[in-house]
Amino acid sequence: MSRTGVAVVGCGLIGSRRAATAAADPRCELRLVVDTNADAAGSLAQKYGARPASDWRAALEDDSIGIVAAATPNAFLREVAEGALRSGRDVLVEKPMGKDAADAAAIAAAAQASGKILKVGFNHRYHGALMKAHDLFTGGAVGALVNIRARYGHGARPGYEREWRADPALAGGGELTDQGAHLIDLVLWLAGKPREAFAYLQTAVWPIAPLEDNAFALLRYEGGSVASLHASWTQWKNLFSFEIFGTAGSLAVEGLGGSYGPQRLTVAKRNPDGGAPEIEELAFEGEDRSWELEWQDFMGAVLHGKPYWGTPADGLAVMEVVAALYASAESAKPVAL
Repeated sequence: MSRTGVAVVGCGLIGSRRAATAAADPRCELRLVVDTNADAAGSLAQKYGARPASDWRAALEDDSIGIVAAATPNAFLREVAEGALRSGRDVLVEKPMGKDAADAAAIAAAAQASGKILKVGFNHRYHGALMKAHDLFTGGAVGALVNIRARYGHGARPGYEREWRADPALAGGGELTDQGAHLIDLVLWLAGKPREAFAYLQTAVWPIAPLEDNAFALLRYEGGSVASLHASWTQWKNLFSFEIFGTAGSLAVEGLGGSYGPQRLTVAKRNPDGGAPEIEELAFEGEDRSWELEWQDFMGAVLHGKPYWGTPADGLAVMEVVAALYASAESAKPVAL
């Protein structure tokens, strides 16, 4: 069986994970890794028997490469994704699909024009507890949506202000664009696009102004249900919490594995007579398989045309909500979507 050649552009933490996943897939061959940091590219290339390069356009000059995974800082995602799509490659682009909504719209348009697969890297959808919560909610296990309460954060690290995520020109936004994009995607995955967005932003500890180290957001839906989100770079002990409240019960996901703690899902069935609900607790143990499962989903679309999560429309919707939240924080008013 011939294998699909893969190029990974960006050899940081996420790019390294994408490289490892592609290299482990028997349907793929990792052939090129790209980074302006020659040491990073060289080390990753040696580990997986790939070729290193310093310019992402090297992927377009190699006819054996059919897939490009773009894992650069946000400001470069549009250039890489558009170029790869226009050259006839399928593309996995990391969230948040560029530095702003204009980037996301341009990438989505390039995907439509090319007819190739574009997947946005929302790996959190593939965590076991979140997949189970999604199945239960969409299957009606807790009734109609009342509200969602979501929190996600870490404590950053000394010198964070010198990293690319603290540079407006490279990141486009602060914590709302970073971890907040994951929370927004999960909310939209469950409840669809909201009617209205409101946000407060805070730069409390890290000297990264005009970017924010905390984002507080409210998303309101047509029927009145509300999602509240808090994304933080001042959460000194890593935290992930995603709670869904319905008319017939609730679902609570805690942890993502690793430094965020073991994944747990608590299913509560409301007692119609009042009093304590019926509780079921599910544990999701073992290693984080979200990267592997996401790659499998991507390859199913590339090789067999199967439906997949993280479509261009999904990525663009997230960035439109992010843009509305920034506009709300600027105006101190709700913004319609």
